[in-house]
Amino acid sequence: MSTKLILTHDVTNLGVAGDVVTVKDGYARNYLVPRKLATPWTKGAQRQIDQMAEARRRNAIESLEAAQTARAWLASNVVTVAAVAGANGRLFGAVSTSDLAEAVKAAGGPAIDRRKIQLARPVKALGRHSASVRLHQDVTAPLEINVIVAR
Repeated sequence: MSTKLILTHDVTNLGVAGDVVTVKDGYARNYLVPRKLATPWTKGAQRQIDQMAEARRRNAIESLEAAQTARAWLASNVVTVAAVAGANGRLFGAVSTSDLAEAVKAAGGPAIDRRKIQLARPVKALGRHSASVRLHQDVTAPLEINVIVAR
């Protein structure tokens, strides 16, 4: 069986907020709905989606320009993150995406949602690392990270 849902948040490999998707019952019941990532589809909710889509279309041009400006800043700057490390250069823990979002903001960069930062693998050592940031549906920016020892 399948269930028709409206996404309330972006879900990787499924869709963006406002999309109507059809998924298996278990995925809807056990994952999407309890985490408030989606709500059940109804005719009234469909009208609401249409209004949200119209508003999104109006704002898309402004947000695309802002995303391209943010991408230019991220591509031309290296973000420095201070972390506690052992003698061999391995961190005690890992650098989280929220740490990265705060570091970008502290460096004078654009405000980034931590959920939009994608790390290929966890940052658990000192040195240079790279990540990507999905700023807009059509704009993805590289993020260079330099992890140093916290004093």
